[in-house]
Amino acid sequence: MRPVASAEAGPSAPAVRTSGRPRLRVLGTEITLLDEIRRRAEADLGIDIVFETHEFLTAQHRAATSPESYDVYDQCFHNLDIVWYWRAIQPIDLKRIARWDEVSDLSKTGRINPSARIGRGDAPVTKLFVQPGQALGPTPSRWISMLPTVHNLDSFAFRPDIVNGDTAQIASWGALLDVRWHGRAALVDEPAIGIFDAALAAQALGEVRFDDIGNLSIAEIDRLIHVLAQRRKAGHFQGFWRTTIEAADLMANGGTVIQSMWSPGITALGRMGVAVAEAVPKEGYRAWHGGLCVSNRLSGRALDIAYTYLNWWLDGWAGAVVSRHGYYMSVPGRVKDHLTPAEWAYWYDGEPTPVDLPGPDGAVTVKAGASRSGGSYWQRASSIAVWNTTMDEHNYLVRRWTQLVGR
Repeated sequence: MRPVASAEAGPSAPAVRTSGRPRLRVLGTEITLLDEIRRRAEADLGIDIVFETHEFLTAQHRAATSPESYDVYDQCFHNLDIVWYWRAIQPIDLKRIARWDEVSDLSKTGRINPSARIGRGDAPVTKLFVQPGQALGPTPSRWISMLPTVHNLDSFAFRPDIVNGDTAQIASWGALLDVRWHGRAALVDEPAIGIFDAALAAQALGEVRFDDIGNLSIAEIDRLIHVLAQRRKAGHFQGFWRTTIEAADLMANGGTVIQSMWSPGITALGRMGVAVAEAVPKEGYRAWHGGLCVSNRLSGRALDIAYTYLNWWLDGWAGAVVSRHGYYMSVPGRVKDHLTPAEWAYWYDGEPTPVDLPGPDGAVTVKAGASRSGGSYWQRASSIAVWNTTMDEHNYLVRRWTQLVGR
């Protein structure tokens, strides 16, 4: 746990402090629980905010089993099933979401445009709307399970100075398991994410075939884990990382040439002066989508405060901050109002930037002349192979994955 708190009391403190100033407790991960966002939200909303940060599985478990310990759960759609099953969160009333009409089609339908493929797995729309009987599904209704916010199209990172410009070597997910990078590859250690990087790689090389890469059977999980275990035993993997700092350090220290990587890791490497590039795999991206949920324990004034925070996230300022981490936001039109023209052109339009661009902390992370791999947001979002997913056999997958990584 790496808590970031703005007040002296712990995360289980009541929603209103003894001073009378409202207090909001947000549970989530390092992806969006950023201190600059907390400070700005406190200033804009006139409330105290406590961020409680964990890695994915711990946050999910806490959200499902301790809804009294948080007010807002900030996570991803692929981590939603268990929390919804235990009724730890309550439906969100779209009549209280002012900018719902501005939320993008990718978030609402799974497609950025009608001709784009939706991608296998847990596209957010598959569990966005609350259906009769409290089931989740794609049929629009007045109620949603999670307010769509931050999302991205992930691939993997590589060292262009070592690859020496041979983009054919890294044009496919298969590069992660390519023998040319033996001993210098790494995967993310999160079963609902890392398994897909590995599955896309193994399928690209023809080593394993899947009926549905977004929902593997037990037999398919076993075959894939066998492939990965053999690679690990032979020394193919330099490591398995769990945070963006660990990911960046693996590559910065010269341990890896190619690995799973998230946008903040690429940003961190750029700030370190390490040559790094993001691949554009021909099979498509592994996508994910985050959002905000509301604890089932909230009502009255505490619930009003939570809705105020949800709506604040759609105003654009927070979206501009996460853009500088390399993420996209569900209301891009609002984000544009809070980015410079050069920032918008680089992060969303995929154009070369004429000037150096700052990261969230103000330090330069993108040098003039650079352009984002894969083109514009709309081009990238049109090429989704699979979404991060909690599969039917998730529990079995977690056990096998844990054996693989040695946890």
